[in-house]
Amino acid sequence: MSDGPVYKRVLLKLSGEALLGEKSFGIDRAFTSYLATEIGTIHTLGLEVAVVVGGGNIFRGVSDSARGMDRVSADHMGMLATVINGIALQDALEREGLQTRVLSAIEMREVAEPFIRRRAMRHLEKGRVVIFAGGTGNPYFSTDTAAALRAMEIKAEIILKGTKVDGIYDADPKDNPSARRFESLTFLDVLKRELKVMDATAISLCKDNRLPIIVYNLRQAGNLKRIVTGEAVGTIVKESV
Repeated sequence: MSDGPVYKRVLLKLSGEALLGEKSFGIDRAFTSYLATEIGTIHTLGLEVAVVVGGGNIFRGVSDSARGMDRVSADHMGMLATVINGIALQDALEREGLQTRVLSAIEMREVAEPFIRRRAMRHLEKGRVVIFAGGTGNPYFSTDTAAALRAMEIKAEIILKGTKVDGIYDADPKDNPSARRFESLTFLDVLKRELKVMDATAISLCKDNRLPIIVYNLRQAGNLKRIVTGEAVGTIVKESV
């Protein structure tokens, strides 16, 4: 472990459910404030930080509430939910004193900038935290895929996926107390075992472009800083173990 960061530019993937905190629906302001503090901690180290946030706390295109709806309409509603979450996270980050920009794949200039790759990279170079909202702008693609796509577009060195568990297990640790946690996996391992890390499209994109992923416990304070300073936290997915 080093004192300074081992990465220059990272992309943090947060599920919409992460913003629930202790609530069953919507956004937990206390938890978004905690997330903002965690992001601020790594930003002060000189890291360039981008964030992709999901919308599952409000609406998901493949959720029970979307059953019977046209898939394209449902996915568009899910993408709009990510914009709401992006603005909530922006508010929390700005209360922490960080400069932020929300860039949306669906154009809505009154509340967010349109996603333009070079503009996003310029914001990062200027030290702003960039929040990508609106998914990819296309139905049938998850926010996991959006995270992989945006990470490659901005030339991030790694995707940090914050979850409720401390890594990837061979079974659900909630249902199976003897489930084994992996310290590292290859992309092929994840695809072959059908492990629910990110969807197969996102994993394949990362595999093809050799973009590593670290899955870690979002709720453990200080984990983000430990990861970016080189400490082994969670599970790393990469080209070869």
